[in-house]
Amino acid sequence: MPQASSLAPVVGRDAELARLSGVLERARAGEARAVLLAGDAGVGKTRVLDEAGKRAAEAGMTVVTGHCVDLGDVGLPYLPFTEILGVLAADPRFADSLAAHPVVERLLGAGTDSVRDVDGRLRLFEGMAGLLADVAGTAPLLLVLEDLHWADQSSRDLLRFLLGRGVLRRRLAVFASYRADDLHRRHPLRPLLAELVRLPVVERLELRPLTDPDVDRLVRALERRPLPDATVRRIVERAEGNAFYAEELLAATGTGSGGVPSGLADVLLIRFEQLSDTAQQVLRTAAVAGRRVEHDLLREAVGLPEAELESALREAVGRQLLVAGDDDTYSFRHALAREAVYADLLPGERARLHGAFARLLSGRGRRPESAAERAHHYRESHDLAEALAASLEAADHAQRVGAPAEEQRHLETALDLWPAVLPEARPAGAAVGRVPLTLRASAAAAHAGELHRAVSLSRSALADLGQDADSELAARVRYTLAGNLLSVDSLTAAFAYSSEALAMIPEDPPSRTWVWAAATHVMAARYVGENDTALKVARRAVEVAERLHVTDAQADLLISLSGFDPGGRRGAPGRERLLTARDLAARSGNAAVELRALFNLAMGCYENGELAECLPWLTEGQDRARRAGLLSSPYPLEMRYLRLVVLHVLGRWDECVRAARADAEVLPAAGGYTVGPALYVALARGDLSAADRAHALLEGPFDWMATLVAGLVLTDAAALRRDPEEAVRRARSTVAALTDEAGTRPDVAVRLAALALAALADAAAESRLTGDAAGERRWVETATELVELARDIAAHGEDATPQGPEGQAWLARAEAEWVRAGSGPDPAAWSRAVAAFGYGDVYERTRCRLRYAEALVAAGRREEAAVQAREVRETADRLGAVPLREQVDALVRRGRLADAPDAGDRAGVLTAREQDVLRLLALGRSNRQIGEELFISGKTASVHVSNILAKLGASSRGEAVAVAYREGLITPQPSSPG
Repeated sequence: MPQASSLAPVVGRDAELARLSGVLERARAGEARAVLLAGDAGVGKTRVLDEAGKRAAEAGMTVVTGHCVDLGDVGLPYLPFTEILGVLAADPRFADSLAAHPVVERLLGAGTDSVRDVDGRLRLFEGMAGLLADVAGTAPLLLVLEDLHWADQSSRDLLRFLLGRGVLRRRLAVFASYRADDLHRRHPLRPLLAELVRLPVVERLELRPLTDPDVDRLVRALERRPLPDATVRRIVERAEGNAFYAEELLAATGTGSGGVPSGLADVLLIRFEQLSDTAQQVLRTAAVAGRRVEHDLLREAVGLPEAELESALREAVGRQLLVAGDDDTYSFRHALAREAVYADLLPGERARLHGAFARLLSGRGRRPESAAERAHHYRESHDLAEALAASLEAADHAQRVGAPAEEQRHLETALDLWPAVLPEARPAGAAVGRVPLTLRASAAAAHAGELHRAVSLSRSALADLGQDADSELAARVRYTLAGNLLSVDSLTAAFAYSSEALAMIPEDPPSRTWVWAAATHVMAARYVGENDTALKVARRAVEVAERLHVTDAQADLLISLSGFDPGGRRGAPGRERLLTARDLAARSGNAAVELRALFNLAMGCYENGELAECLPWLTEGQDRARRAGLLSSPYPLEMRYLRLVVLHVLGRWDECVRAARADAEVLPAAGGYTVGPALYVALARGDLSAADRAHALLEGPFDWMATLVAGLVLTDAAALRRDPEEAVRRARSTVAALTDEAGTRPDVAVRLAALALAALADAAAESRLTGDAAGERRWVETATELVELARDIAAHGEDATPQGPEGQAWLARAEAEWVRAGSGPDPAAWSRAVAAFGYGDVYERTRCRLRYAEALVAAGRREEAAVQAREVRETADRLGAVPLREQVDALVRRGRLADAPDAGDRAGVLTAREQDVLRLLALGRSNRQIGEELFISGKTASVHVSNILAKLGASSRGEAVAVAYREGLITPQPSSPG
């Protein structure tokens, strides 16, 4: 099998590489081990070994590799060791070692086994062991043996001898890889592996398939051009954690082929073609069934006697093409193998087998859970009428079990089949007409989070309406389209369609359709600023809804009306109305409306600064969304993001990061909704790569939440880099992108302005110090523009009501930064900002506290400043906010505050890990070398070094070491003799 590109990045293998690095470290100390690296073909064994070899070479080890090759029954004896000897012979450092063991030279050149008797083999084996020991005496040695599953008997015997005779007591390590999926029961390597793993010096390391997020990272790293998320997701799904498969699938993108790439198919079919004809027949039949097939169903479809079937299945399982399940089923080991076998079928053969499976499944009774499978087989066997009926059954089943994405897929399949089936063969009933089906597919797409697809489907329904269409159906199509347009921020068009829908149906006699048209029109009117219209229609419609007992529409209207109450959803009247709406929606069973009510209850708490009260509503909302299968729909996504934001604001950063990681695994396509707050944490902890990840969110079509998250991260990152022009550009471009069609600017503009103002204040202060009056004037003018923007939005936020505690806190910070830009730090302004963030934002309050301490130092109030600095230091340490800790320590040194740590207390201040890092720092190690010796990443080592400098009050690594020696934190190492 072709190997993964050596240019491919090493992704998702940190734990394995750390373990191998530990073995290498012990090898250099003379206490090495052998590692048997197991993994399926293409999973990345070679890439991991290449990286381990690179690290070994950088650490001064000699690295030699021998490859085993599949030569069938005519394998060359000792082939990998011959290759290793050739490498050693070409290195002049080892000429004397080779000369001291002439017996091994028999392996060089001819490549045949010239040692025929037992004594000769023993001398050869002992000579090889002696040679490796001598080479390891010159420099620590890493011996790599690749593809051990192809090793010849002589090589296996030699490896057994080397590992069993204690050669690893030298400065030598052995890494040997083999394919776990090639080891059938009678494979000759099996007995050797069982023997070797019992040796105390040998350990086994299994390289499991990569996780989906790691495959996603790999694919994006391999391709320089931006890839659509859907393309990456498809590659990730099909690769199933196999790096080689992912690379091949990536290379085939854009070729127009939706199947398995031809080169990959050839690789996958090699093992299939080694089976007997009967076993190949069974696998072809199983491939038509799908990834997994029941034994009884396979037996009936293949038509073989039980004994022959079992023999064929045993052969396929032994070759690791099929995997037997506990529930009397068989599955292909990898989906791509099944695709390759399926693609190898002749068209007629394929249709015949699909028809057989369709009939067998139908003969078992039309069970709802088998409808999707029946629909697939009928469609592929070209029985389109039965396929249409089964697709609609499958959609009904998906709806009942809360699976909107699957419901949408089955409905769209039915819509594709609709014109190909004669009218008399189609299912009867108005509910299954083309337009109603399209509307239902649109609703399923919206529930699945496919908002633009929902718009497209509802537009298609509108196009399919005939001239004589029923007015109620025509109105339903229009208000459905209006609701979908609202979800993608197409507000003007939404208002136009909702107006048309409401005008099509008379209010008298009252009807359910009119109520829902009114409810949609109320939302659309509010979004475009037609508040008088919205309030008038809402009041009239809620009475009609109550009279008709249209409880879910009544709940939806009450949610809209809560926005008109004093204080909106933040006020007591609005909250009471939302609670009523939540209860009504729950009683009606309309999960979508219930989720809207729960989201607004949570947001009302958050906007009031009631963070603890916010979380229970979010938990209830997520639980309800999970039960309804609506986790990907808009309100649950908003609640997922809000929950992470609350954890971030409360300073529960580790919990926030863990939750974000878990959310990303559940909803990998959710983008900014799941990764946003984790990026805020990463940036605050000094990980500037958060800016790169934020940039990635902006790739592809416009996404409101991704734009918001990226704007916040990139603006703050620019401010931390003291790049005022970039900070201002990012803030302005984000506000512009998030401003809706009605010209309403987002509330987050206040926060963006405050972040950019921090960079402007820094720049203005620097200009004052350098006497650059023109520069100072320019920065102050820009700062004034931004603070006016913040004031305007804070005073007239959503619903034309002043913002809550969060908005007012950011405004206070913006005002304080503006004062700092114009005339320098003002203690009173920063005191107000600290107090404003007291509603619960731990990190932002601490950042303001640092500015407050700076202002106090400038005012000569050093004792008060020391108190504030101590608070900043303690919070920064608890959060792991390294840059903030560095800033406060710099202030303590610069301001000569009494709160600076005493020399005698510093040893206790350093953690055990920091003391280890300090010891290596004194030896002149780089961050990378420190990381290798302590088995941590270079980035983590850098963070520890920064912490040490801050705690010792040092401005450089050298100064930190000098302080440590002076204060007895470390002792000088004794000089080596000579």
